[in-house]
Amino acid sequence: MHRIRAGTFLMGSEQFYADEGPVHEVAVADFLIDQHPVTNRQFAAFVADTGYVTTAERPLSADDFPELSEPERAPGSLAFRPTAGPVPLGDWRQWWEWVPGAHWRTPFGTGPAGDDHPVVQVSFDDASAYAQRAGSRLPTEAEWEFAARGGAAETTYAWGDELRPGGTLMANTWQGAFPYRNEGASGWRGTSPVGTFPPNGAGLVDMIGNVWEWTTSPYTARHDPDGSSCCVAGGHGDRPDRRALKGGSHLCAPEYCLRYRPPARSPQSDDTSTTNIGFRCVRDI
Repeated sequence: MHRIRAGTFLMGSEQFYADEGPVHEVAVADFLIDQHPVTNRQFAAFVADTGYVTTAERPLSADDFPELSEPERAPGSLAFRPTAGPVPLGDWRQWWEWVPGAHWRTPFGTGPAGDDHPVVQVSFDDASAYAQRAGSRLPTEAEWEFAARGGAAETTYAWGDELRPGGTLMANTWQGAFPYRNEGASGWRGTSPVGTFPPNGAGLVDMIGNVWEWTTSPYTARHDPDGSSCCVAGGHGDRPDRRALKGGSHLCAPEYCLRYRPPARSPQSDDTSTTNIGFRCVRDI
């Protein structure tokens, strides 16, 4: 783990998506954070030690999903499938598919996951269980964003204002035309081994790109700096069972998801797992 020194920073942005604002000052205490997302190797050790069964490995509840048949309630999860060609980008169902048997060991339903790749197909509960066993916890959104900046000023990207400084690709994001043509990020289509791309100023790798990462913070339509506005969890369409994901992933493309930046965020239900969501842990000092 790397130590992040206490500090104050301007959280959020008004330059891209509405849910990233308003920009507001946040103070963060000292904490430790994993250098990289939790890998398949690390998660396998946790499962071997505890016998933990992830959300994607459990059948759906008949009480919660009475409209589904028993075969339709079989264990599985969401997996990305590239389309054959251009499609309207307003319907995510064009490239996401429910795959029976998809879970952290076989994210797409078949084939093993690379040991040094970030673990995916983990729900918020799965990530929380791992963190608790490790004597850690998941980060808040503010802690995560502060660490992603790596001590830098409020630049567009974690590494500065240029997407490719000196022509260098800095993170694993979609390279090509989403969602049908991906030329690969330094040769990688999908997740890449942790540390494939340069670290940020705090020595942390994959804070941007590769996989989205869970935080403990409920997702809201806008930041609520003083806690008194309508935009707290449960108001104006916000749901208390959705968390803020951070960092973007290998599926982020500028024409669809320009969210490979520290202030960027995305909502996700606690019980959902996909092929592009992982996590890392933090500890208090």
